[in-house]
Amino acid sequence: MNYKLKKFEKGEREMKFRTAWKSIKPLLRDEKYSLYFALIAIVINSAVNLLAPFIIARTIDTYIAHKDIHGVLMLSILLAFIYLFGLVAGYLQVKIMGGVGRRVLFKLRNSIFTKLQELPVAFFNQNQAGDLISRINNDTDKLNQFFSQALVQFVGNAFLMLGAGIFILSLNIKLGFASLLPAVIVIIITQLISAWIKRTSVKSLQSLGGMSGEIQESLQNFKVIVAFNRLDYFRKKFNIVNQENYKASVKAGVASNILNPIYGIASNIAQIVVLGYGIILIASGNLTVGLLVGFLLYTNNFYTPLRQLASIWASLQLALASLDRISEVLSLESDIKVIEEEKTIKNGGILTFKKVSFKYTDSKEIFHDVSFTLESGKTYALVGPTGGGKTTTASLMARLFDPTSGMIYLDGKDICSVSLAERTKKIGFILQEPFLFTGTVRENILYGNEEYQSYTSEQLLDLLKKEELDSLLSRFEKGLDTLVGRGDAISLGQKQLIAFMRAVLRKPQLLILDEATANIDTVTEQLLEEILLKLPKETTKVIIAHRLNTIQNADDIFFVNAGKVTDAGSFDEAIKMLMNGKRTS
Repeated sequence: MNYKLKKFEKGEREMKFRTAWKSIKPLLRDEKYSLYFALIAIVINSAVNLLAPFIIARTIDTYIAHKDIHGVLMLSILLAFIYLFGLVAGYLQVKIMGGVGRRVLFKLRNSIFTKLQELPVAFFNQNQAGDLISRINNDTDKLNQFFSQALVQFVGNAFLMLGAGIFILSLNIKLGFASLLPAVIVIIITQLISAWIKRTSVKSLQSLGGMSGEIQESLQNFKVIVAFNRLDYFRKKFNIVNQENYKASVKAGVASNILNPIYGIASNIAQIVVLGYGIILIASGNLTVGLLVGFLLYTNNFYTPLRQLASIWASLQLALASLDRISEVLSLESDIKVIEEEKTIKNGGILTFKKVSFKYTDSKEIFHDVSFTLESGKTYALVGPTGGGKTTTASLMARLFDPTSGMIYLDGKDICSVSLAERTKKIGFILQEPFLFTGTVRENILYGNEEYQSYTSEQLLDLLKKEELDSLLSRFEKGLDTLVGRGDAISLGQKQLIAFMRAVLRKPQLLILDEATANIDTVTEQLLEEILLKLPKETTKVIIAHRLNTIQNADDIFFVNAGKVTDAGSFDEAIKMLMNGKRTS
């Protein structure tokens, strides 16, 4: 299955958007009452801004015109209380929506991370880790900013504009239409350039994700960069992605702010029209000075939020672009699903390949019509030239991938019908470069092993002695409390020892060792072999190794190359096939 994240076509974007909205909507369910209170506060704040010009206009025409100081004072006090009430409402709406935005951000990041954990290995092979990090951090933060800031302003300004428009038209319909005409023009312009603004926002986010991926790759492989003295090469690569991000950011910045001056000009034109036409109406006796002042204030109340909506509209486009990228992840479904058991086979084998073919996305077929059986309790070795498909074979055994065609049976059952918990309990996998979590040796040994999670350090030490793994633990300065993670002096060989102890303690029925002793000295390798011999007699071992001494004691040897898995028979025959394979590959 192709899991490569890409830009959507229009119809596909709409479909993915709906899928993403279904994922985001439940996150707002618990915020229902907060949103109601925020809406009430927004309405109150807008009402205050709409009521003030009416009071000012009445004060001018009724009290100032008749020099009634008492009336002016009373309405001034009333106006002060109204503004204070609006200030409290404005504070509450910002505080409430800020909390809503943060909580939604927290839940959304959890949802994305949970989705990533559901996706198969193929997804991570096809996408940069840096870009995924950017989607979790940057894109979700853009949505948070929209929820906590832009959405409040958008709704508040919409109420204010609607109310101001109603007041403008009710005061004088001809003057009202004249003052609103520039707004109609800029709204049409906004509609015409919205798609362009969103495209530039998407490109800016994509370039930021690409730059994050480049940084992550460079830092992850920094030792190689220094060893080959290729700092110039990676500086050049980073400069390229940095330039691309700079150009995309500049374009996005221009697009995001292009509406501000347009809306500003529209506001100025509207006020000039109101002032000029209003003076004419006053001269003809059809308008009072107070109403003209109120009209100017309402016009300002209409166009000021309209100018703010220009910035909010750009923020909305950026939020939609972020939602596009988030929806790409949320809408993905893993093709590694657990199906209902259809049929079983009984042949005494722990694992069976039956006419299995496999290829990665957009690549040539790696296996074609491969069949073999691994019997319980035996040791098998996979040999072959580099790139022949040994690790892919092991990955199929552990169901990190599903075959393109054919069937794989685990303990007689279709491996696709075996639950994840059951599969990971039956199959142990030790990689050439094992991944360990930041923590202690103890935490990494017990990772994923529910049977011993409650063990104290003393109980775990006794268990390691019983399983004769304490000699491996002695290779660590502080034993179980040795720190593992960034900046800690632990070698790759020591990491493999931890992975080895972790796998052996699980006592799997099938143990796969993919170059598991590649970074371990000969003495320690001999010790590991002795420990493997003491595993339960029903444990089947599959060894992938380039060291010939590692595979010479195997019960059976398979030669993997050119899309086939061939039973090599004897050790000498396997060596001949390996040498011939290297010459022809």
